[in-house]
Amino acid sequence: MTKLRNKRCFSDRDYQQKLKNINKMIDQRKSKWVAVLLLLLALFFVASGVVLGQFPVAPTPQEPLSLSAMFIMGDSSVSCGHVSFFPSLFSQDSFLFPCNGSQPTLIPQLLAEKMGLPQISQFDSQNGTTDDLISGLNFGSSPATIITAGELGFLNQQLRQALETIQLLELELGREEVQELIKSSLFYLSFGKDDYINLFSSNFSDVRMRFGPTGFAQILVNQMVGVVKDLYNADARKILCMGIGPLGCSPRILYESHRYRVGSAAGDGHCVDEINEHIVQYNLMLSKRLSELSLELSDAEIVFCDVYSGMMEIITHPGRYGFEEVRWACCGYGMYGGRIRCISEEMVCDEPTTHVWWDFYDPTEAVNVLLADSIWSSQSLGDLCGPITVQQLAFM
Repeated sequence: MTKLRNKRCFSDRDYQQKLKNINKMIDQRKSKWVAVLLLLLALFFVASGVVLGQFPVAPTPQEPLSLSAMFIMGDSSVSCGHVSFFPSLFSQDSFLFPCNGSQPTLIPQLLAEKMGLPQISQFDSQNGTTDDLISGLNFGSSPATIITAGELGFLNQQLRQALETIQLLELELGREEVQELIKSSLFYLSFGKDDYINLFSSNFSDVRMRFGPTGFAQILVNQMVGVVKDLYNADARKILCMGIGPLGCSPRILYESHRYRVGSAAGDGHCVDEINEHIVQYNLMLSKRLSELSLELSDAEIVFCDVYSGMMEIITHPGRYGFEEVRWACCGYGMYGGRIRCISEEMVCDEPTTHVWWDFYDPTEAVNVLLADSIWSSQSLGDLCGPITVQQLAFM
């Protein structure tokens, strides 16, 4: 009873003092444990620095892309079948299969994704609003030549459309703002394929005899260089020019070679050497002229990408990249799929990823992905572009 009575004699004041003493003791112990924990963490980071050879540093924010838009000009390598302004040139070699989503994703689209740009609208499908224009436009069509018999072809037509678009933007946004937009945009050019397809057709036999391979290539290169200069004069400072792929290995050329014995097939018949030699000559000539132009236009970045060497690497070593069929088109009819072009979904093969060629002359999406990776950052197929990659161009 005495103990109980004594216990009850504690006043509120005594109780509060005891509580303060207890809390003080707990706080002191907490401080000691916190100090010990901080010491352990410090030792851990020191040890980590020793093991890794450096102390951890705060990550730096990624540098923003300097490209604000992409303007695309070209043939079926950039457009899946829009044919505009030249219906008289629409021939059996044109891409008849409409753009319904089943075609391969093309290189410009893949590059736009890497740049974080929105989907680039087709010129003949946009509604003319500023929002549609400031992220870029695709002026491409299929077919699209640099020249036609006796006249200029789609190259200058698409150039005119691009220059008129720039003028329209200036009216809407003002000269200075549009000038900065164009300087920070990528202009993507992919021409020449349809010119060589025409060159080896019977309708252009007189052109072939008249100019020869060197003279014909020179005409095409002069036109391409002229367009690059015109774009530069319109404030374009980042220009990407694509070479022509190995048409001599395409299903249509192999079909024609087998049918008419045109040219000489190399090795086991994968390619027609004569046609590929013309393509290589053009690519080398264009690359050289663009390098010279880069020196002349010192504030411009002009990049040439050698699609030919990338595709030949795949054709020469298909298994290395997961391909099985290097001659037959995935979508086509007849030998090599080169007699009748891709005109319906029912003609598409079951496994497009195993094919190098989609139709007469165009690669599959699986090939385009490898080419786009190499064009962007030299991955997959090595250095295809010079003097810099598109990734370097995008972050400049």
